[in-house]
Amino acid sequence: MSSIHLLLKNTLPSASDLRRSFSGLNGSFNGGRAIACVKVRVQEPDLGNSGKLGFQGTSKEVMEAEGRVMVGTYARAPVVISHGQGCKLYDAEGREYLDMAAGIAVNALGHGDPDWLKAVVEQANTLTHVSNMFYSIPQDVWKVVELAERLVACSFADRVFFSNSGTEANEAAIKFARKFQRFFHPDQKQLATEFISFSNSFHGRTIGALALTSKEHYRSPFEPVMPGVTFLEFGNIHAARELIQSGKIAAVFVEPIQGEGGIHSATKEFLQSLRSACDDAGSLLVFDEVQCGLGRTGYLWAHESYGIFPDIMTLAKPLAGGLPIGAVLVTERVASAIKYGDHGSTFAGGPLVCKVAVAVLDKISKPAFLDSVSKKGQHFKELLIQKLGGNQHVKEVRGLGLIIGIELDVPASPLVEACRNSGLLILTAGKGNVIRLVPPLIISEEELELAVEILLKCLPVLDESLSKSK
Repeated sequence: MSSIHLLLKNTLPSASDLRRSFSGLNGSFNGGRAIACVKVRVQEPDLGNSGKLGFQGTSKEVMEAEGRVMVGTYARAPVVISHGQGCKLYDAEGREYLDMAAGIAVNALGHGDPDWLKAVVEQANTLTHVSNMFYSIPQDVWKVVELAERLVACSFADRVFFSNSGTEANEAAIKFARKFQRFFHPDQKQLATEFISFSNSFHGRTIGALALTSKEHYRSPFEPVMPGVTFLEFGNIHAARELIQSGKIAAVFVEPIQGEGGIHSATKEFLQSLRSACDDAGSLLVFDEVQCGLGRTGYLWAHESYGIFPDIMTLAKPLAGGLPIGAVLVTERVASAIKYGDHGSTFAGGPLVCKVAVAVLDKISKPAFLDSVSKKGQHFKELLIQKLGGNQHVKEVRGLGLIIGIELDVPASPLVEACRNSGLLILTAGKGNVIRLVPPLIISEEELELAVEILLKCLPVLDESLSKSK
C-alpha cells in the first residue's frame, strides 16, 4: 500500500439518484438537499500499470489549471508529483526522482511506509474528528493521550499542547510565555512581554511567529507585525545576556540548528549562556525544533546533543509523517500558568493524526533507528566534503545527522534545477546560496551516494550560469 486517495467525479447526482445509489445510508432528503451520513471504507487504490491514480492529463495541464484558481503564494518547481515509494517520487509522466527534500523535512519515514498507512486506514475507519469540546471513546482518545505521554516520557517536558503546524506551535509558545510572566508576576507594573529572536531565524508565517522571523522580506509586506521583538546576531553571547538581564524579555526563541536560515548550528556555549541568563532573569527559553527535531540530527531532539534543555519546545514537521500536526512541550511550571480558555484549536490533537504520530514516534525513537541516522549522516557529510569540497564554489559543508547544508559562493538555483532534471530533488536555504539536504530518515547509504554523484555531475552548471551572467 502506498497512499490513500479519494477520487471525485465532476458532477453531483440528483437527490433521487442518490436515494437509489446509497445502501446503508442514514438520513433524510429535504427537497433537493440530502441530509445524510454515509459510512465509507477506505481502500487502497488500484494503480494499474501507469501508477497515476486515475490522472489522465499532463503536467502542463495541471500547472495551468492551478494557475487559474489558486492564490499564487507558491513558486513551485515545474514538476507534478503523482506518487511515491520509499525515498523515490514519480511525476505524472512516470519520471523517477530521488527525494532529498522529504516535503521540507516532513516525510521522515519516506513515502508509503506500511505502518504509517496502517495507522491512517485503521483510524479513518473509526473516528477522525470530534473537536476538543468532547471526549471520545477510549481507544480513540487514548491515542491522543498516548502521544502526549510518549512525548513527555522521551523529553524534558511534563505536559503537551497540540496544534496543527509549526507556526501554530510557535504562536502558542508566544502566548504561553506572556501568560507565564503575567501569572507569576501579577503585581509587577512593567511586565516582561518582549521577545528575543536571532539572525537567520525562521519561526513561521502567521503574524506572531512572523514577527520572530528575521528575514525582512517575509515581514515587510504585512507590517506592523507583533511589536516587542529584538533580533540579535545568532551566537552573540554578550548581546543576548545583556538584553535578557534588562528584565523586559518574556522568552528567547532559538533554533538549535537553523533550517530555513541556512543550516547553522548553535554552539554549546551559546545555548548554555541563554539558559543561564534566562534562569537568572526569569525569562523562558524556547527551542524551536520544528525542522531539526525528532531524529533529524541522529538525536531524538536536537538539543540533546548539547545537554541543554528548554522551558518550551515546539515541534511539527515530521511528527505525523506528512499529516498536519504541531506540538508545544512545556514544563509543569509553564503549564501551571495556562488555564481553561487561554488557548485552543478546533482541529488540533484529533484521534487520526495522533494515532499516526504515535506510529511515527514508535519508529524514530528507537535507539537503533537514531543510531542509523547518525551513521548515515556522518557518511553523507564526509562523502560530500570529499567529492564536492574541492569545487571553487563550495564554501562549506555543514550540519548534523541528516540535516546538511552546502554553502555556495553563487546562487544555488541553477544547481537545484540541474539536479531536478537529473532526477534529484533538493532545496535551497539561507540567502538562496545554500543547498539544503533533508532526506527521509530511512534513506539508504546507496541512495545517499547516488545523491552525491548527481550533485557532483551537476556542479559545472554553476560555472555556466556565472559566465552567462557576465
